[in-house]
Amino acid sequence: MTLNKKRRLSILFYALAMLFVSLATKGYAQKYQNVYRIESMKPVDSMLKVKEGDQAPLFTLRSVNHGVVSLEQYRGKKNVVLSFVPAAWTPICSDQWPGYNIVEDIFEQHDSVLLGITVDNIPTLHAWMKTLGNMWFPVLSDFWPHGEVAGQYGVLRSDGLSERAIFIIDKKGIIRYIDVHDVNIRPELEKLVRELEKIN
Repeated sequence: MTLNKKRRLSILFYALAMLFVSLATKGYAQKYQNVYRIESMKPVDSMLKVKEGDQAPLFTLRSVNHGVVSLEQYRGKKNVVLSFVPAAWTPICSDQWPGYNIVEDIFEQHDSVLLGITVDNIPTLHAWMKTLGNMWFPVLSDFWPHGEVAGQYGVLRSDGLSERAIFIIDKKGIIRYIDVHDVNIRPELEKLVRELEKIN
C-alpha cells in the first residue's frame, strides 16, 4: 500500500471517528439533571508559564481510580496528553472527557496516555466519574495545594478554576504542543490527533 493511500485511509478513519464521537457525545451532559449550568466565562483568564520546547514541570497527583500518578513515570515510555478542565459537573467538561473515552485506541496508536486534571477534590471527582461512566485514563485531583499543578503550567484562572487546556509532552518530557482553549468551547479532537501524528 502506498504512503498516499495509507494517509487517505488514516484521514478517513479519523473523520469517521470524529463523527462518531460527535454523535455519541452530542448533548451528553444534558442526559443528567444534576449537571451545573455555568454562564459564559472569560475565554482565557491566566498567563502561561511554559512554552513549546520547555521541559514539562513534574508533578505527582492523586487519581480517582489509579492511585498516585506522576508525570515522571511515563518518561521514556509514553507521550503524555494533559487535559485540564475547569470543573466537574459542568456541561462542556461532561462532554469533553467522554469523547476521549470513546477513542482510547487513537491514543494507543500514537503511543500516548491521557491524564485528565481538575482542581476538584477526590470525592467530587469520584461521584462525577460514577455518573459519566469510568474513564480509561487517570482522572487527577489538583485540589490541594489548590491548583498547584495548574499554577505551575500557568493555567490557573483568577477564580480558582483551571483553564480548558491541552499539553502534549513527548517521551523525553518536552512540551510539544499547547492549546489554552476558550474555556466555553470543547477543543476539537481532530486537532489533537494531528498534533500527536507530528510527534510520531
